[in-house]
Amino acid sequence: MKDCKKAKIDEDSYKRLLALMMTFRRLTVDDYDAILALWQRAGLDTIRPQGRDSREAFADQLARGQVVLGLEDADRLVACVVITDDTRKGWINRLAVDPDYRRQGLAARLIEEAEQALREKGIHVFAALIEHENMASLNLFQREEYKTHDIMYVSKRDGEGA
Repeated sequence: MKDCKKAKIDEDSYKRLLALMMTFRRLTVDDYDAILALWQRAGLDTIRPQGRDSREAFADQLARGQVVLGLEDADRLVACVVITDDTRKGWINRLAVDPDYRRQGLAARLIEEAEQALREKGIHVFAALIEHENMASLNLFQREEYKTHDIMYVSKRDGEGA
């Protein structure tokens, strides 16, 4: 932030500049270890590396159309998002930013990139599931003009790893 004041730009512009300087790319199964490490650093507590998030499951999900976008600072993965769709609605999942890189606009940039990737597939409805206690994510999506809906989410799992 000191450099920001010297250059006489506002904090938001400085954050956007930092985000633009990072490398944006589509991630592959070769990035699995870096993605898993980022999810852990970011505190995602729904990771199932012995089940639905195993390397094999991840490779299968990518083969079936799941897209993972990432931002790198030099060669370090510092943010990523998982994108899926049901052909009508696009889902923004597992948005994670390294704690050392938060408050720089990276999450908003990934949401924007995810929406664009979905638009390219002809999808114009975007959604995210956010756990009740995750107010930071809720606030982020609301700032990005997402609306909350009073719905009940139900699920059934075929085992602990699912």
